[in-house]
Amino acid sequence: MQKRKLGTHGPEVSALGLGCMGLSYGYGPATEKQAAITLIRTAFDHGVTFFDTAEAYAQGANEELLGEALEPFRDQVVIATKFGFRDGDVSKGQDSRPERIRAVADAALKRLRTDCIDLFYQHRVDTEVPMEDVAGAVKDLIAAGKVKHFGMSEAGAGSIRRAHAVQPVAALQSEYSLWWREPEKEILPLLEELGIGFVPFSPLGKGFLTGAITESTSFDKTDFRNVVPRFSEENRKANQGLVAVLGGIAAAKQATPAQIALAWLLAQKPWIAPIPGTTKLHRLEENIGGAAIELTAGDLQEIETALSDVTVQGDRYPAHLQARVGR
Repeated sequence: MQKRKLGTHGPEVSALGLGCMGLSYGYGPATEKQAAITLIRTAFDHGVTFFDTAEAYAQGANEELLGEALEPFRDQVVIATKFGFRDGDVSKGQDSRPERIRAVADAALKRLRTDCIDLFYQHRVDTEVPMEDVAGAVKDLIAAGKVKHFGMSEAGAGSIRRAHAVQPVAALQSEYSLWWREPEKEILPLLEELGIGFVPFSPLGKGFLTGAITESTSFDKTDFRNVVPRFSEENRKANQGLVAVLGGIAAAKQATPAQIALAWLLAQKPWIAPIPGTTKLHRLEENIGGAAIELTAGDLQEIETALSDVTVQGDRYPAHLQARVGR
């Protein structure tokens, strides 16, 4: 798989990474451990060198899984993890106090079985802690050799500028896809200006852009899509038009809708590296195939024109989670 550099200051990573959250958290029951390890190692065998986790994904269990899976080839991969939630629990709100950042880093190093975190993100901006203090704490960790690069997630332009002035931000991780294009307004131009890489999560619209989710799909009771307005039965029905358009374009390219959605993201900027997640080996291989598809300027214009008549229905987050993003 081709490699990409995350901005001016960031690491070199595979064009597509692997988002590992769903193996442990967020999308129903955790994947059986050995099956999860097999999936992670299969991704590596297919050229994936960029793996994403967080303390908040099952309160460290996802980091432990990744640490075990990647240990045999640790020096050949880039591992990203995150700090920023109280006790590693999303339901308890943010906590980016410097002493907490240091504690999370030390715990993550043990769980990941490594001596250095390649990319350490602030999971969500903490309005109670000055951004300069957050960036300063990560700067100290970099100086101590415990962290290589500083990242932010779902941060707003003002926070990014303030952090970057203290410690260069290597990458921003936020949602971006044909299903959610808000970053194009302000964030992408800012990242280009500052030389910051972009790591889109949910590049397949939390699974919707694959075409596998319909109005009749039922989710496990622990699946967070149950509380996402965009995934209400009514909105799933209303949003099928987007998948239909993608399906038509994909058929013409002898590809799948998911592959076209990923190829579209990769075509936007050379410093974008999406991190689709999956628990299924056949979906992993399908996603990796998206990195081999090159869309021409004509293809991109066709997609733009076709989607101009499609309005996605429903908010991407319920109000209490939306309040945590873009700050």
